[in-house]
Amino acid sequence: MGELNTKRAWELLPLLEKKEIFAVELAESCLSEIDRTDKKLNSFITVLADSALDKAREVDARRSKGQPVGRLAGLPVAVKDIFCTKGIRTTCGSKILENFVPPYDATVIRRLKEEDAVIIGKTNMDEFAMGSSTEHSAFGLTLNPLNLSKVPGGSSGGSAAAVAAHQTILALGTDTGGSVRQPASLCGIAGFRPTYGAVSRYGLVAFASSLDQISPFAKDARDLWLISDVISGHDKKDSTSIPERLFNYPYSGSSGKAELPKSTRFGVPKEFWGKGLVPEVRDAVRGAIDRVSKAGYSVEEVSLPTLAAGIAVYYIICTAEASSNLARYDGVKYGLRVGDYADLFEMYAKTREAGFGAEVKRRIILGTYVLSSGYYDAYYLKAQKVRAVMKKEFAEVFKKVDFLLGPTTPSVAFGIGEKTDDPMEMYLNDIYTVPINLAGVPAVSIPCGKNKDGLPMGLQIIGPQKKDEMLLKAAMTLENLGIRI
Repeated sequence: MGELNTKRAWELLPLLEKKEIFAVELAESCLSEIDRTDKKLNSFITVLADSALDKAREVDARRSKGQPVGRLAGLPVAVKDIFCTKGIRTTCGSKILENFVPPYDATVIRRLKEEDAVIIGKTNMDEFAMGSSTEHSAFGLTLNPLNLSKVPGGSSGGSAAAVAAHQTILALGTDTGGSVRQPASLCGIAGFRPTYGAVSRYGLVAFASSLDQISPFAKDARDLWLISDVISGHDKKDSTSIPERLFNYPYSGSSGKAELPKSTRFGVPKEFWGKGLVPEVRDAVRGAIDRVSKAGYSVEEVSLPTLAAGIAVYYIICTAEASSNLARYDGVKYGLRVGDYADLFEMYAKTREAGFGAEVKRRIILGTYVLSSGYYDAYYLKAQKVRAVMKKEFAEVFKKVDFLLGPTTPSVAFGIGEKTDDPMEMYLNDIYTVPINLAGVPAVSIPCGKNKDGLPMGLQIIGPQKKDEMLLKAAMTLENLGIRI
């Protein structure tokens, strides 16, 4: 049967249901791989071996008695260390929350537990989700399991590395500007950013509230559908949660035989092919698009002119929201508090100086600046106006085509330390992903080949708002065309 931890969720669920394998065996397989590889990879901040095995035993016992179990019963899931987990520390990759233990579960954690998933650990991340390489963590950097000299991407690099290294079957991250799709591309797996509001953010530690979206990783689009069906849905505890249910269980596409009708129209934004896109990624993505066309689907060029302003707009809005959200970490209510201070202001200053890393400080300063008197209209207000135009452009283009295709990232995984001294170079790695967050539409990255050094490249598929289920059906269809080769 091979190593259980290398299989996909949709392969494992029937085996678990038929009792051909047991949840304990599967959990032990993943935990063994963590023990074997994580000293090098550093995918996890906290491994939950004992509680994971206890949950697996509980699932096996209920199955043996013929009792009902959840839709993810027995499947190991790793979660980014940015979700509140009752009784388990939530660090956000930061010294300032190094010993913070939440008193409640985030909604997505509760939903995973209700469907009997086995939460195997909490993964490493760029501090407060601010980064594109998982090099900005107070708990050390994470390595790309496909090449240990390369980054896994970020900010959800720990979750991506854990799936790619077979340390878990499924994983959750967050995608604020590409922090799931980009590491999925660099690690050769699938990553899905749902429509904004499709998944409750209750219990998610905020970075940029109008952009943050809880998002899953998996080995393929079929597995993405399985976990997305569980974590999505309306939640009255999140005021931005949309009322519609975007996944309908059961869904025929989960059989893996999904095929879009030949009348489906794909668009390719011409703005995706400009300066900065390396030739090997361009050729791989063009090759994948050619396969779509040869399969009988309509593929046409479209234009989204404001994409060129995406990075500038994103880094104004996200830093502004970050400076507001992170004001709560002051040493008073929770988290780190340094000693040896003369007054309240000095306590604030010393706590934040000691607790925050360089990238977080940079973004707080930038965000405070763009919100300050005299600069609000020039920067923040103007950025919001461009964002509104961008949303309108996406809505208009989706009247002409059903989905958009393009690269996920402009390059393959880059070397450790290669971009840490040049923030702008690092930020430009998200050039194809941030517009999706600004527009609030769903997008998925699936592998579309490897370069001569064996490093993977990703194809990004973008859909209209609230068409998440059809988007994953499109991803499954394209996978079935063999574009992963």
